[in-house]
Amino acid sequence: MPLARQGARRRSQQEAVLGAPSIRRTAPADASRAPLGPVAGTILDASPHLLVLHTADGEVRLPMTEATTVWHGGRGGPGSLRPGRDVVVRPAADGLRADRVWVDISRVAGVILACGRDTVEVDMGPHRGRAHVVIPPHALGRILVRHPRMEPGYLIDTICVRSPDGPRAVRPGTSQPGYRADDLASPEPGTPVPDPIRGTATWFGGIVGQQSHTRGDGSHTNVVRGWRRSLAGAYATIGAAYPAVDSEGNAGGCPDAPSGCVALPYLSVGSVLSVRNECTGRTAAVPITECGCAAALYCDRCVECGTSPRGRVVELTPAAFVSLGGDLDGGCFNVVVRPTGADR
Repeated sequence: MPLARQGARRRSQQEAVLGAPSIRRTAPADASRAPLGPVAGTILDASPHLLVLHTADGEVRLPMTEATTVWHGGRGGPGSLRPGRDVVVRPAADGLRADRVWVDISRVAGVILACGRDTVEVDMGPHRGRAHVVIPPHALGRILVRHPRMEPGYLIDTICVRSPDGPRAVRPGTSQPGYRADDLASPEPGTPVPDPIRGTATWFGGIVGQQSHTRGDGSHTNVVRGWRRSLAGAYATIGAAYPAVDSEGNAGGCPDAPSGCVALPYLSVGSVLSVRNECTGRTAAVPITECGCAAALYCDRCVECGTSPRGRVVELTPAAFVSLGGDLDGGCFNVVVRPTGADR
């Protein structure tokens, strides 16, 4: 059974016993710190004052003002809002207009497999396959400052804009860890799990990579599943990839997932996490929708507001990341995570 369907079934069973979480949100005492309501979809029409989107829930019209900022590979403008492009929109705090609009943004993070003159092949993990990232000359210097080891076996994390040729790197998502991916220092057995869990939250999405399939004769071939996926579907979902999904039984974990550099409790797909952005104070209850085995490889820090403890403790879908006040082009925020309503 696909992981998404497993997660939906497990959440339904859990809610039947424990009760349903209120629209996947917590209820913080300070209402101003509640999660925002992002919108993701495909542009139908745009003017300086109005953005019209096709979303999973139908057509949505979002007012824009001069204060609305548009990202499309960097600084954008109304000219970037072309029909057919996919966007994630964060509303202003008052909910009356679009505050920020990200156009065709994507992210590629994983282990470097090969490097060409202006391309990098990246293994994004068993769920996400491989991606070929183009690094244009104007972005190369900026990326090399924070990712100096552009060699097979090292980790890379890039914020990209989608193009007909595939993902095109714009900037580094975070700084490159200084170790090879196969040389990660894991916690000692018996290391206590911190309560609460503090570390880095990142986001994933926008790329469907190549998957290796076995032919009947035993040989292998890479089949492209497609470089583009609509934000109106799964990309707009509120969900999380968690680095310590249990690999036993039907919990949904990856059998070969690394243990990571943070001692985390084992959970299953369908469990719910309370996720708090320490930079904005916004908190939401987010269901685990897949294994975050790629995130477990990164023993890095986020410095969005102060310096976080080492380790990526959750990867969020773009909608979940934005709902907590995160900037997709910024790449991360400092986070506090608590399991809540976990499957039993």
